[in-house]
Amino acid sequence: MAGRSDKLDPVWDDLDRTMGQLFMMGFDGTTVTPQIKALIEDHHLGCILLTAKNLKSAEDTTKLCYELQKIAHDAGHPVPLAIGIDQENGGVNSLFDEIYIRQYPSNMGVAATGSTELAFEVAKATAQEISACGINWIFGPCLDVLTNARNQPLGVRTAGDDPQEVSAYGVAFMKGYKEAGIATLGKHFPSYGNLEFLGSTLDVPIITESLEQLSLSALIPFRNAIRQGLDSMMVGGCAMSSAGLHAMHACLSEQVVDGLLRSDLKFDGVVVSECLEMDALSHNIGVGGGTVMAVNAGCDVVLLCRSFSVQQEALKGLKTGVENAMISKKRIYNSLRRVLEMKAKCTSWEKALNPPGIALLETLQPSHTALSTKAYNRSITVVRDKNRLLPLTNVLDNEEELLLLTPLVKPLAASAASRALSESLTTEKSPEPALWERTASVMSGERVFRELGRSLARQRNGRVLHTSYTANGVRPVHENLINRAGAIIVLTADANRNLYQHGFTKHVSMICNMQYTTGGEKREKPLIVVAVSSPYDFAMDSSIGTYICTYDFTETALTSLVKVLYGELTPQGTLPGTISKSQKLQHSKQHWLVETFNEDRDANALDTLIKAVREGTPPSHRSELASATSNSFILNHAEVEESHFVVRNSSTQALYGFCSTYFFKTTGTGVIGALFVDPARRKLSIGHSLHNRAIRTLLQKEGIRRFQLGSRLPSIFLGIPTGHGAERKRLRSWFANLGWNAALSRPVCNMVARNLLSWSPPEGMAKSLASTGIQFDMVYGWDYAGPILDLVKTSNRQGLAEVYKLALSDPSACGIIRAKRPEDGVLVGTVVLYNHQSHLSEFIPALKDLKEAAGGISSPVISPSVGEYSTLLQGLILLGMKQIKQQRCNACLLDYMDGDGNFDGFSAMGFEVLHNFEEVSCDAATWTMIPPAG
Repeated sequence: MAGRSDKLDPVWDDLDRTMGQLFMMGFDGTTVTPQIKALIEDHHLGCILLTAKNLKSAEDTTKLCYELQKIAHDAGHPVPLAIGIDQENGGVNSLFDEIYIRQYPSNMGVAATGSTELAFEVAKATAQEISACGINWIFGPCLDVLTNARNQPLGVRTAGDDPQEVSAYGVAFMKGYKEAGIATLGKHFPSYGNLEFLGSTLDVPIITESLEQLSLSALIPFRNAIRQGLDSMMVGGCAMSSAGLHAMHACLSEQVVDGLLRSDLKFDGVVVSECLEMDALSHNIGVGGGTVMAVNAGCDVVLLCRSFSVQQEALKGLKTGVENAMISKKRIYNSLRRVLEMKAKCTSWEKALNPPGIALLETLQPSHTALSTKAYNRSITVVRDKNRLLPLTNVLDNEEELLLLTPLVKPLAASAASRALSESLTTEKSPEPALWERTASVMSGERVFRELGRSLARQRNGRVLHTSYTANGVRPVHENLINRAGAIIVLTADANRNLYQHGFTKHVSMICNMQYTTGGEKREKPLIVVAVSSPYDFAMDSSIGTYICTYDFTETALTSLVKVLYGELTPQGTLPGTISKSQKLQHSKQHWLVETFNEDRDANALDTLIKAVREGTPPSHRSELASATSNSFILNHAEVEESHFVVRNSSTQALYGFCSTYFFKTTGTGVIGALFVDPARRKLSIGHSLHNRAIRTLLQKEGIRRFQLGSRLPSIFLGIPTGHGAERKRLRSWFANLGWNAALSRPVCNMVARNLLSWSPPEGMAKSLASTGIQFDMVYGWDYAGPILDLVKTSNRQGLAEVYKLALSDPSACGIIRAKRPEDGVLVGTVVLYNHQSHLSEFIPALKDLKEAAGGISSPVISPSVGEYSTLLQGLILLGMKQIKQQRCNACLLDYMDGDGNFDGFSAMGFEVLHNFEEVSCDAATWTMIPPAG
């Protein structure tokens, strides 16, 4: 604060008035509510956050901003309100107006143009438009560096993974905003670009990088923006944990705000906290205490998004903190000076009470429309076009049909589809999410891409077929359309986080590669994949021969895409950051002799190794090998080829490491089912050697199509264990270094219901089940195999058919519960039941782990034609529990469940998660780059 005058207008001697300037609050509704009016009049609120839920149009926004300022003015506020919004373009626009507010590419989309000059112009135009409506503070630029780009929710909201590039575009955006006369805010300090997400909403995302690592990368854009005059900074609510830096929430940490941001980076502008209403923060600390901690840490403005009662709690908390001398008045007035200085730069009563509104927007519209078109046209990026499919006229005759396949997605806040749909639906109010995921979108798939299909159709004489796809995968309707079409376009939107899109696209690619002409000659069917959000979906997957990125799916972006597809526009965009550079995987040299497992020779030594691994597991951790023996890995199944490997001491016969592999011929899947090393001999490349031998062996299998880490059968390791944070991170990193993309993982888990003898079904569930009209029965033995195995074939999940065949072959200890349609007797669902005496249980050690009389439920299959999927699944499991209870078992194991399923229903039935895993899959082509042994 050096050099600042200590003299303030006497009006600020009123401490309540002063403290009101240190809050930024939001509210529900598109007009002034009694609550926000009371906050301005009675509590002297100085800053307001508007979101898409407040803003209907440019005209209504102008009116709302004026009314808010008029209330403040009439209430005697010495200075106008600071009114802020998120207006990042792309997918994050709070203010949308089809007529007066132009759409521009996302941050990454602008970076793809390669022009910081264009970034400046886009930012200036954006700020001019919101300023015309009375908004004086923009929550931008986004300065995060995607140091872990593949699985972060920020996605295209940042310029990429190169800190210098992010910095250059961040500063350009900031200067553009300033040129238009509004205040700027950098976010999300100290970086949301490499967060570890633990799962629960009450688990805070964590930054684990050290200060040194942050300084070399993530902090560069923040440091440069500060030097160029950034007005304010948002400090995130994430946790930080590394050597010398520990904070439960960054924005509440004096070490982060006063230390790192103020002292180290020399920032003396306004610091804004993350919203204190975020679940983890309010649950862990409480809003009153959190407000005191935020101000003491160095935050000048405390953000509270919407709940009036919580906002009152925060106001009371700050006042109590000052009265109890927990917060010094010096701290309060230092913050007030910063807020007043920022307001002086971006507003005045003359400006606040006279927003130009529509009159100015009408004059800006022609030049801004041209700028929007220019920016989008320059951003579209053709990453690869190996077979020269572009323009489409190269490969598609007029009489041939073009097929467009689009995912069901959330429309962007800045889209007409989203606006139309949100106005037609009544949605439940939910707590305001954290800032990095705040949008105003509702679920719909058909509307948002329908206009794209129409645009494609308008440009050609032949027909355009358009249908959507979901997590149900490639259905017969898709296969029929693919066979019929002359060329296919598949759209993906963040396929690295919506994994069904990745699997669907790879499946379509496989179908296109297997097409044949009528004469029997192989002809690869033209396939174009378009990533309409994150470019990371298939950037490094060269098996996708033609790959285009648009960086968002607003109407303007898709209009430019159509021009590129039909050759009316030469694509100029380039992938931002480092992803355009080839990333070669480094594989360990094979230092150890790997031998094939010999059951006669190695079984006893394997039991000894399993015991050593069990004993080497920390007491607080559960070992997946707790009840496993050497027999647990030997399937001896006619339709599964198994090869197991060991690293051994040929002199002592001791095993140092073991790896089991299985090739499931029915699905063409090669599986690593287990890989473990003697704890006393880790970090010696034994695991690397076993892994490389396993991959090479599986690659030689005829018909191999995909690889999987984790196995349903045997059900020992369902994937990478994820029960403990540090161990999970270590294992993920280890497998990632071997070439597995853990970002493309699928959560799976074991679940258990205990105290079954005193259990009773949830009230109403039987009635709900009866309403489906489905008939259930239980059968035993191979006589019933035909229809059951036909149903199983409708799912491509690895190991399903093999589980059912084991169960059908063991009628004394296994049964199949069937669900049938009464009108035609067609099977629509099945599930396997087994007990301790069954052959199947030998491969599911988790059943023995329960250490009490227990039965198991395995491998539910529901027909894709069934609408009531959840109800039928719960019904099969409910009936299975009843059967197991009748056998006098006190526990029931669900041995392999999708971890992203709806667990509320299972919890109501008495189940809890026993252990979590991440099942990782990849295309077989991923491993062809492994160098030969030598």
